[in-house]
Amino acid sequence: MESRKMNANSLTTIKEQYMSFFDAAKGIFLGFTWADAVDILLLTLFFAFVFTFLKNRKAGTLIFGIVACLIIYALAVIFDFTGVKYILSGIFQFGALAFIIIFQPELRDLFEKMGGSLMGIRSIADQSHKKQAQYKAIDNICKAVHVMSAEKTGALIVLERTTQLDEVRHSGITINADVSDSLIRNLFYNRAPLHDGALVIDSNKIVAAACILPLPRHTAVDSELGTRHRAAVGMSEVSDAIIIVVSEETGTISVAKESELKRDFTEDSLRKFLVKELVRDKQAQENN
Repeated sequence: MESRKMNANSLTTIKEQYMSFFDAAKGIFLGFTWADAVDILLLTLFFAFVFTFLKNRKAGTLIFGIVACLIIYALAVIFDFTGVKYILSGIFQFGALAFIIIFQPELRDLFEKMGGSLMGIRSIADQSHKKQAQYKAIDNICKAVHVMSAEKTGALIVLERTTQLDEVRHSGITINADVSDSLIRNLFYNRAPLHDGALVIDSNKIVAAACILPLPRHTAVDSELGTRHRAAVGMSEVSDAIIIVVSEETGTISVAKESELKRDFTEDSLRKFLVKELVRDKQAQENN
């Protein structure tokens, strides 16, 4: 009779423990927020990074040994193994300091790699921002050239690449402004003080206006073409710059590159050409 009563009491106790466990679990899930999810995700990424870093290093074996000791210590606390608790607690008190001293180079490498990963993320973000700025500048250049072509406004625009054009810049007036189609058109307005000469653009900045370009020395230019076209070819002989010309007589859009002058561009064909030369090819060179 007493045995049955003890079994019943034991079952009741177990049932209460299970109910208490499920109530606690229910409380945790009901209180779970997006911040908790982010917290778990960050911890997972951190431990995954540390695991990957240490698994092939001499410190890695020790780390896994420490984890095993922690598990044993947790079991000792749960089951009240006094001797094991005493020994492991003593080890943990001095082991942390010893670990830092012995594995200082590995820990330094770990934090450097973590910092490098964050810098890599920032670098990718910066490259993306520069790429978007370059696309925007190209769009503004093409819009301005299209309008000037329709209005037969003469224009000469130098798009700087890897060759430094300091001498050309210094021959004109420093601008240092963001590229915009309205500013480009205003600078080439035939009554504007800076409309003669070339405009120099570096990436997404207008750096100088009214600049003087060299005339061609080695390339024959059609005699029907004017001074702007000759200057564009001359600039392309001594640099890797791309030079855009808008004819004042016909409104024709031409591009000089590597001593060669190509004519009859439209707004769309010019945009495609500039994206290929200034964005895609540059990115391919950086990747190589």
